[in-house]
Amino acid sequence: MPPLAADERTMAEGWLDFYRATLALKCAELSTEQLRTASVPPSSLTLLGLVQHMTDVERHWFRQVLHGEDLPRVYGSHDGAFDVAADVSPAEALAAWEDEVAVARRNCRAHSLDELRPFPHGGEVSLRWIYTHMVGEYARHCGHADLIRERIDGITGV
Repeated sequence: MPPLAADERTMAEGWLDFYRATLALKCAELSTEQLRTASVPPSSLTLLGLVQHMTDVERHWFRQVLHGEDLPRVYGSHDGAFDVAADVSPAEALAAWEDEVAVARRNCRAHSLDELRPFPHGGEVSLRWIYTHMVGEYARHCGHADLIRERIDGITGV
């Protein structure tokens, strides 16, 4: 649970970690087959695909944009990250995501909320904006994850 009262940075980090934990819970105790189960036809969205996507999103915002690292995506194109290759194991995908989250946390410590970084599409972006964007990104995809998990085994909620 994010803090009920805290300074702005602690609140932003708390909400981001809440949604990171929610995605992990949606994937917990499921088989490889279940993690690869698509939501509802014609969609091919899976929990494992969401983990891959969020791995690349974490990398993009907290390493490439915030920290200025020149790195390729882990899972290909922005939309392609949702597609799970046959040779990707859940353990590898979850470990890659957890690694990116750990790097993101370290990188954020070195920057103030107001520090501006070049935005890939022009202009500049602050860490405050990145945190806000990431909370929205996770919230949206945790909603997807909740529906997928409910379809798999009926489990709902956080």
